[in-house]
Order: sequence, then structure tokens, then C-alpha cells
Amino acid sequence: AEKKKQLREVQLNLYLKQQSEIKHQEEVIAKLRSYKQEKFYKRAESREKALDKIELVDKPEELNAAMNITLEPDCVSGNDVLTVQNLSKSYNTLLFKDINFEISTKGVFGLLGSNGAGKSTTMNIICNVLTQTEGDVFINGVDLRKDPITAKKFIGFLPQKAPLHTDMTVDEYLYHCADIRLMPKSEIPTAVERAKAKCGIAHFSKRVISNLSGGYQQRVGIAQSIIHDPMFVILDEPTNGLDPNQIIEIRRLIREIAEERAVLISTHILPEVQAACDYIMMIEHGNMVFKGSIEEFNNYMDPSVLLVIMHNAPEGDSELLKIEGMERVERLTRTRFRFHFKGDDSIVSRVVNEAVRNNWHLREISLEKESLDKVFAKLSGKF
Repeated sequence: AEKKKQLREVQLNLYLKQQSEIKHQEEVIAKLRSYKQEKFYKRAESREKALDKIELVDKPEELNAAMNITLEPDCVSGNDVLTVQNLSKSYNTLLFKDINFEISTKGVFGLLGSNGAGKSTTMNIICNVLTQTEGDVFINGVDLRKDPITAKKFIGFLPQKAPLHTDMTVDEYLYHCADIRLMPKSEIPTAVERAKAKCGIAHFSKRVISNLSGGYQQRVGIAQSIIHDPMFVILDEPTNGLDPNQIIEIRRLIREIAEERAVLISTHILPEVQAACDYIMMIEHGNMVFKGSIEEFNNYMDPSVLLVIMHNAPEGDSELLKIEGMERVERLTRTRFRFHFKGDDSIVSRVVNEAVRNNWHLREISLEKESLDKVFAKLSGKF
């Protein structure tokens, strides 16, 4: 009887470990309690009595039924592709703290921040390349820290420096990437052709990667990130180091990919965000200082400065400051001015009318939006 009891206990322990992938029984019980699945343990006065109720069985399903316990996967409710909760990362000093955001739909999402703000670190944590100090990341509801293998099946990742094997051909590299993604062998040829077609590199199938231009090497990097058809793609500064034409092509490719899945890109370049993104999260000084749509973000970029060229401008600023809405005049050169104003851009017509009436020889007038540095400063509370 004693040996039978010991054997039942060993079987129970092995089964719990298999289901939860946690080494110790104490962690398993804590996990069950966290999901409010204590019925069995509450009903039993002690672990000894609990073991007495379990018949010696061979199949885990029968053991599970006998225990009346259902272990659920580590997940959160809802349909969010990505959920980041209270994410913090420290090295010797705190890099960022309590970052929270969700991605729940298709489209392009921008993670914006100045250099050193923590964008790449955040992305590496989301991809399980780095471990967070505090907080949780859920990919399609799966806890990345507790079940990384399952969670990473939903992710495609292109780091800031594309992980290319430049001595391979495009086909060799993509087959290799599909293989390390543990894709079924029968599905790999179709997946490779699909990724090449999407990224516009099918005509370079047999080309050695080192012989491709920077733009096409970046396309190969993006192709490896979607080879397994993930629901969520992460691109870390995808246009970094490309020429203007290549940047336009990569932006177009990102928009096409986002028609079928959620895409998160990081950048410190404002035009990149405005050209490609539907939604923006901004990190500055270790904090999330803005979350919202591109339209909401553009409200912070409303023009408040006019750049003006006049060849016969008045000597002093008093006449210029009389114009309704004018707050300050900045003389850049003898003929170039920066007019700081408040209110809407109707001041443009007032400046033009005054210039014509006073014969100031107006040659050029244009609206100047705030620089990204000023927007960062405003959102992070400096202004």
C-alpha cells in the first residue's frame, strides 16, 4: 500500500510538471491558485487525503479527470495581438518604467523615440531576445515569459541589423529561416515563394545575398520575418541606412504587409512615422509620453511659425507685431524672417495683405511645423 501511494504521488508530480512546464510542485499549486482553480485542493483536507482519492491510472487524461483539475494556458483574455503591461527594464540604471500599450488590429504601429529612449530594448523584450526586469508581455494572449515557444510562433522579427547570411543565395537563406522556424517540410516551398513574391525578390532567388543592394538586402530581411506567416511583425528601424528611393520602396512594402497583419516599427525619424504609421506610441526619458492615432499626434505638430522672405521689410519689429496673432519676430538675415504666431493659419492672409499694402516686396511665405525635438520636449513635460 505504501509503495502504491508513493507511485501515485510520483505520477501526479510528473503529470503536473508536464502540463505546466514548471519544475516545482509549489509553483504549480501557486499557479493553480492564481487562476482560481483550487476546488480540488480546498476540498481535500491535506495532500495525503488528496492522493488517496486518485486511482492508479496510466493515461494522463484519466488522471486529470480523477483530479477534477483543468490547467489553462498562461494567457490573458481578449483578442489583442500584443499586450504590454507595466514593462520596466534596468541595467545599472533604470532605462524605462511602466510601459503599457496594446495592439489589437491590423495596420502599422510606430514606436517613436529619440536615440537611447529604449525603443530597441522594448522590441527585443517583446521578441524574447531580452528579459524584462518587471512587467508582462502577451502575444496573442500567450504569456511570453512563461510560454516563449508558443508566443514566438506568432511573431516575425527584423532587428535593426538584418540577420542575413550573406554567403547564401536568397532561396538558401529563406529555406534556412523556414527550417529554424520548425515549419513542416511540405509547407516550406510554398512559404518561400509567397514571401519572395510579397517582398518583390522572386527574380533574385539564386542571387548571393552579398551581391544585392542595401534595399534588396532589407527586403530579404523582411521576407524572413514573414516566412512563417505570423500575425504580428516587428521591424526595428527598417529604413535605417537606405537611400531615399529605397526608403520609399520599403515604406510601400510595410504598408502592403500591414494589410494582412499588425506591424510594429521603431524609429527616431518623424517623417518615417508620418509616412507609414496609423498609430503612434512615443517613449521619452524612460516613460510612455504619447499613445494615439497619427491624427492625434499631428495635433501636437500644428504650425506656429511662418518662414518669410521680404526684400523691403520694415526696419523695426513694431509694424510686424501689429499684425493680429503675431507674437514674436525673429530676424534670420536682412530679408529672411521667422514669425511666431498664435491661433490658426489665417495669419498667412493677414501677413500677405499687410506686405502688399506696405510694399514690403514679399517673395516667399511658408508654414513651419515644430521640430521633432520640440514635440518630444512638449510631450515629456519640458515645455
